[in-house]
Amino acid sequence: MTGSHLDSVIDGGAFDGPLGVVSALAAVDRLRDEGFIPAVPIGVGAFVEEEGSRFGMPCLGSRVAAGVLPASKALALADRSGVSLQAALEEAGIDPAGVGPSPLLERMGTFVELHVEQGRGLTAPVGVASSIWPHGRFRFTFTGEANHAGTTLMEDRHDPMLTYAMTALAANKQARLAGARATFGRLSVEPNGTNAVPSQVTAWLDARAAGDATLQLLLAAITKQATERAERDGTTLEVTPESVSPIVDFPAGLRDRLVDVLDGAPVLPTGAGHDAGVFSAAGIPTAMLFVRNPTGISHSPAEYAEMDDCLAGVDALAAVLKDLAK
Repeated sequence: MTGSHLDSVIDGGAFDGPLGVVSALAAVDRLRDEGFIPAVPIGVGAFVEEEGSRFGMPCLGSRVAAGVLPASKALALADRSGVSLQAALEEAGIDPAGVGPSPLLERMGTFVELHVEQGRGLTAPVGVASSIWPHGRFRFTFTGEANHAGTTLMEDRHDPMLTYAMTALAANKQARLAGARATFGRLSVEPNGTNAVPSQVTAWLDARAAGDATLQLLLAAITKQATERAERDGTTLEVTPESVSPIVDFPAGLRDRLVDVLDGAPVLPTGAGHDAGVFSAAGIPTAMLFVRNPTGISHSPAEYAEMDDCLAGVDALAAVLKDLAK
């Protein structure tokens, strides 16, 4: 099985996900043109909601397909407008009863995902993944006291925005010290008025590190500083994990086989999450190919890959599929 996802982040680019789907179809066409007859079936998967941009759960499609996320929990997920996945499917004319583990999973011998590289770690046209960093999404809820922006003395305020602001700075510092990644990229403020001290600030932390222990220590350090600041501000803090994925180490034997097929392609880890990580955790032998990103920009309209590199990716994927299915 090969493929990737079709969705993107809000205001995202054109390559993260769709490149893997298009390349999979092109690689299969390449093998057909060559007259290659596989000894086992080759399938192409196009997964949905990998980014979790609407329903908040990363790799939602592949989690359901792999049986990692029960259908009942998936259907109950709601977007920011309160629309559940079940309601969205029904509105689109899709029967929610069809949501559940894929029957193809029992036949999936290997999963290979091609993806644009999302940093500047790859200098060759195509590389092979060694691992996926552990990562998590955590909801930080800062609660204070709403009050008038013009009449409330600064020393009389219990402002959760101050607690959040210090926490964002702490996350930046702690991630740099740990050689990790920490990002507050989403924020909700109540009552969200220009002339009002907020009563509550909800912020979502995306945290990633090279190892599980480092990720746990990073979260603990950020939470400790946030809690201490909340005590000084007269506010409170609640931290809720929304999704946490452990490190994924791709099988060394399969990885080395791909490297040999591709004449010594470079090997590198990734800090981005992928559908491949879900299938790996489900016990499927899994590998990944990366296509060079010349700028390192991703999750942005400026995301880009050169056409020659994309075509090299198709060649590489076709060669890998041919070797695995012969």
